[in-house]
Amino acid sequence: MDKFPKHIGIIMDGNGRWAEKRNLMRTEGHKVGAKKLEEVIEYILELNIKYLTVYAFSTENWKRPKLEVNTLMKLFEKYLIDNEEKFMKQNIRVCITGSRNNLSDKLIKKIEYIENITKNNAKLVLSIAFNYGGRLEIVDSVKKIIDEKLEITEENISKNLYNSFIPDVDLIIRTGNEFRISNFLLWQMAYSEIYFSKLMWPDFTKDELHNSILSFIKIDRRFGGIKC
Repeated sequence: MDKFPKHIGIIMDGNGRWAEKRNLMRTEGHKVGAKKLEEVIEYILELNIKYLTVYAFSTENWKRPKLEVNTLMKLFEKYLIDNEEKFMKQNIRVCITGSRNNLSDKLIKKIEYIENITKNNAKLVLSIAFNYGGRLEIVDSVKKIIDEKLEITEENISKNLYNSFIPDVDLIIRTGNEFRISNFLLWQMAYSEIYFSKLMWPDFTKDELHNSILSFIKIDRRFGGIKC
């Protein structure tokens, strides 16, 4: 277990394309994707992974059609409501990582409520990157440092990230057969291993998760150094 990743990040890509391939509305793909997340969390719990960060909505996603954006907002709120009891039963702490700008007051209240009631849960920390951008997170961190009149150092930048208690990500999984990072956890992924899956997010499986972890275990992580 020592070589297992402690923190996995997932770029849940391919919902829209999955739906279009089946002649469905893109929004239907996002609904199926939300259900898939529930399944994957079960897998993560079985493996005793401590931290999971999932990319749900980026700051760039505001550029999508209004109907799709509105659906994603409603779907996110519904996801939090529907899984509230499960979060408590499964001992999951939920943290929403991202900017609160442009979010409705209703959604912000729901976010704050879920974060508050789950804050003492300890089996898994589920960080949902929502209205999130890696560059924005770094900029916001630097702004805090300047406001507090501190020296701009790597340590201080790390301390002022959105959820700074969460360790750097070990393994990033991107679904959707795309080969980009898409502004995800830019600071925290400095030494991450990356696994690109050909599967669309709604088609992601337990076996594919195992494949990604096996590929991670096989890697000799040197963090810039070499063995003497």
